Amino acid sequence: MTTQKIGPGVFVAVAGASGVGKDALIAESRRHAGPDVSLPRRHITRAPGPGENHLPRSAREFRIASEAGHFAIEWNAHGLRYGIPVEIDDDIRGGRSVVVNVSRAVLGELAARYEHLVVVRVTVSEAVRASRLRTRGREDADDIARRLRRPDPARDYAVDAEIRNDGTIAEGAAALLRVIRTAPGRTSGSAAVSASVYGSGAVPAR
Repeated sequence: MTTQKIGPGVFVAVAGASGVGKDALIAESRRHAGPDVSLPRRHITRAPGPGENHLPRSAREFRIASEAGHFAIEWNAHGLRYGIPVEIDDDIRGGRSVVVNVSRAVLGELAARYEHLVVVRVTVSEAVRASRLRTRGREDADDIARRLRRPDPARDYAVDAEIRNDGTIAEGAAALLRVIRTAPGRTSGSAAVSASVYGSGAVPAR
């Protein structure tokens, strides 16, 4: 049986390796996004701390919420569980753009669930990435080394835009907002974002 995909709004999936600055760009974008854009907080089995303003959950709390159907999408990574609240489905049904930092491993699941998926890949140089992982103070040296060695679980997945986040947070967030604002009606796997997105850190996907 074919399940109808959720639309007409857009799911903007912000993906990339640990330390490229996805959470910082989303946090800055939240300050400037309009009412037609939803940037939900993720549920994570991680205590509060520096970086992302997530909703901390114990493993038991997360399991109960998952079994009750409270998450639209969930995944495991780095020994933690992540969940996106199911209320985003209503946002998308209402025509809003929902922007979330997601694991690259769930891009296929997102494409199967939502009518319009725009994938934004955030990258930085390896030197900048390693420095950011050390600076954010979230992991110890062994955890950082594991994150740096982790292979891309969706290396060949087509993306719609790439943000090279070696500049300032303001520049990267401005590039992300341009992608969001040109997203309605676009579907996963399109060859490139519109020309208006080009520049200030955002480049068309190849």
